[in-house]
Amino acid sequence: MSSLDPTIAARLKRDSTGLVCAVVQDDSTDQVLMVGWMDDEALARTLTTGRATYWSRSRQEYWRKGDTSGNVQHVRSVALDCDGDALLVRVEQVGPACHTGTRTCFEAGGDLGAVVGDTAAGDPA
Repeated sequence: MSSLDPTIAARLKRDSTGLVCAVVQDDSTDQVLMVGWMDDEALARTLTTGRATYWSRSRQEYWRKGDTSGNVQHVRSVALDCDGDALLVRVEQVGPACHTGTRTCFEAGGDLGAVVGDTAAGDPA
């Protein structure tokens, strides 16, 4: 049984495996660092300990960011989106956020070269 506040749990829209996407953002720079997954217990641990805790879909276990790497995430705030299916976790990141050693998990993948529309010229936003 989860220790998550029932009023918070009632607001979550989980995927078919019981998880909610957690977008992790640096609290001081607004840089998106990574995406993780939380079930009710991981969210409860995150909200009550001040350290970001996730559910590992590959290992099928909880992991608290930084316990093995030293790259700790000190939680500054957690917000739920309007649909209840995504969390925004703002953190103070110690060291790299990505397991590859880069500051963010979006450095290795790189820019995909999306075409950016010119909204000033009347293209839809």
